[in-house]
Amino acid sequence: MRNLLCLGAVMLALAGCAAPQQPNADAETLERVAYRYPGPATLTLYTMINNRTGRGGHASLMINASERVIFDPAGSFYAKVVPERDDVLHGITPAVEKAYRGAHARSTFHVVVQTVEVTPEQAQKAYQLAVANGRVPGAFCAQATIGILQQVPGFESLDRTFYPEKLAEQFGRLPGVVTDKYYENDSADLQDGLVRSDAALSAAEE
Repeated sequence: MRNLLCLGAVMLALAGCAAPQQPNADAETLERVAYRYPGPATLTLYTMINNRTGRGGHASLMINASERVIFDPAGSFYAKVVPERDDVLHGITPAVEKAYRGAHARSTFHVVVQTVEVTPEQAQKAYQLAVANGRVPGAFCAQATIGILQQVPGFESLDRTFYPEKLAEQFGRLPGVVTDKYYENDSADLQDGLVRSDAALSAAEE
């Protein structure tokens, strides 16, 4: 019974990690928007941290491999110009990446951005695992992200956890990780941020 109560508390704490499922984009759409950021292969862990409690509300992983995508397990982000398939966001241009951070950073949360340079083989392995993973149940964002990372050579030491902030702590101790924090002081309503980022990206496309 105690284990069930603890699990229930975790699920409640990670309620922000659950989101309505977006329809899967077709292969033609994904091919049309495919984008790779110039420069080295990288993995970037995003952790959305509550400014009051210090607890993590969501975790996701940006992968710069043969294309740049964001594995956003049970995530809330959406934009008309950013197609999604099975919790993987495609077409992650600099403008989309900025919109992703900006939609999650608000008066109540900031975003911890942790980037590590990897080999092209490591990045491609993470990419293949992400696109093959399938949709993730709500509140399992950290578990799903770790599950992918643990299968990438060099990241096997990460321990499983339900808590995004504990994943961030582990990831930050890996060699070569560069950590930044991103703040905005706008509306506390995540949906408001999503609507504004969607509108800005759509306007840029016109």
